[in-house]
Formats: sequence, structure tokens, C-alpha cells
Amino acid sequence: MRVRTTAFITIMVAALATTAGTAAASTAGEYVALGDSAAAGPLILPPDLSSPGCLRSLANYPHVAAKQLGTPLKDVTCSGATTADMYAPQSTETGAVPPQLDALGAGTRTVTVTIGGNDVGLVGAATSCITLLPGITPDCVDRYTAGGHDQLAEKIAAFEPTWGALLDAIHSKAPNANVFVAGYGTYLPHNGCWPVAPLTPRDANYIQGSIDKTNAALARQAAAHNAHYVDVRTASIGHDVCKLPGVKWFESVIPTAVAAPLHPNATGMRGIGALVAAAVRG
Repeated sequence: MRVRTTAFITIMVAALATTAGTAAASTAGEYVALGDSAAAGPLILPPDLSSPGCLRSLANYPHVAAKQLGTPLKDVTCSGATTADMYAPQSTETGAVPPQLDALGAGTRTVTVTIGGNDVGLVGAATSCITLLPGITPDCVDRYTAGGHDQLAEKIAAFEPTWGALLDAIHSKAPNANVFVAGYGTYLPHNGCWPVAPLTPRDANYIQGSIDKTNAALARQAAAHNAHYVDVRTASIGHDVCKLPGVKWFESVIPTAVAAPLHPNATGMRGIGALVAAAVRG
């Protein structure tokens, strides 16, 4: 998912001060991680200084999974990535990074990918639904479903074949790899938890329902294109943004941990990484 980088310089200076001796992620290996900020782990310390513009963490789920599997990792996940950035260079605040698919090759044995949240506008929809005056301002679900058209559901349905095409491209670039599609999580419980997550109950249910629709499309495309779907949604029930620090896997609009708002925190990355490692082991 997309994350704003207005505080980029401040965060990176602080991170550099604490991680100057940390080595960058390996640039070669049998496990290649692709994806957006839900995989990259923006602001989670320590940062991967090999591509600072991607706001990628050395404690994100690919690194957790690779460590548990004992597998060399090539992590090219990048905050703000869309599916187009799999095929073409992605612009970041510190310069362009190569197409993520370029990291794949005949020697790749495992691929994980989390992508699509930015393409269908999940974070933008969630932030547009934030309200400090529930019951006074209209629920944004009425705007997104006006005229009997669910805008997010229609975007997801229209975009679904693009996920399948991406999986075919991954297989073409890495013909000897097992491919794992890691979905998005349960960010919000039923009816939400205003004001911790400043969405009305209807809007909270609509946003999480749209995330669930995205996951369902990812699972269908994984099944249809010789990939394995990793169900983060089910495993993260009870770890939503409304829970206490140390329990929740995702941060709300005002984070309680060093992590981007509306994104996984370090606890969540450990949980997701363990799921991915278990899926790879079979």
C-alpha cells in the first residue's frame, strides 16, 4: 500500500544514526520478495539502506521468513509500488529503482509478492473516510456506493486479471520458482473502534470489506495461475488496529509503534513472516 514520505529525511537521519553498521540486504539469493509497502515495512527499524527511497525495512516479513527458512534473500519490495512498477522503473525520493521483475531469474526458487492495494486505492479510500464528527458528517460509504455502484468493488473486479498476468510474468522470469501471494490483513474489526480508528462503523465495515474483496481476488488468481495464496486476513483476526500494542499487527492513523499509519508494524511483520515461512515449507 502507498505511504506518504513527507517525513522521509527526518526518519532516515534518525535511522542512520542507529543502524550505521547494519549491512544491506543480500543482492543475490534463491528467495526474491516483490511488493508494495505492506511488504516493505516503511519506517520499521532498521532500514534497508541499499534502496532508501523504498522505505524498506530489514525487519519486514520477507526478512523474517528468509531467516526462518535459512534462505538467502533478494528483497526488492518498495513502498508506493503499483503493479506497473513490477515491469518498469519506480520513482522514489532518492531516485528510480529498477523494475521489480528484474530481480528474478532461473536461479530463483521462491518468490513472494504482495501488490495491488495501491492499484485499487485501498489506503486512499480509508484515509478519505476518516471523520472526527461521526453522526454529523455523512458516512463515506454512501459516496462510494452512490447510484448502486460500489466503486472499490468495481475497481477490484476490473483489476483482477492484471494480478493473473503478473503471476504469469513471474513464472516466465523465474520458471523454477514456487510463487506465494501474501494477501492483506484484517486491519479493522466489525464496526471498527472510533476514535482509535476514526471511521464510523459503516465505513469501517466497508473498508475492511473492500480489503477482503481484494484478498478474494488475489486468492482466485493465485489458484488460477499456479501460485500459492497466503491468507494473512484470517491469521490476523484479533490483531487489528484496535488492539493494544504488542497484540496488534497493524497501526491506525496515529501509530503507537515506529511504523507507517495503516500498515503492518514489527509485530505484524513477524506474524506474517511466520505465515509465509510455514507456507513455503508446506
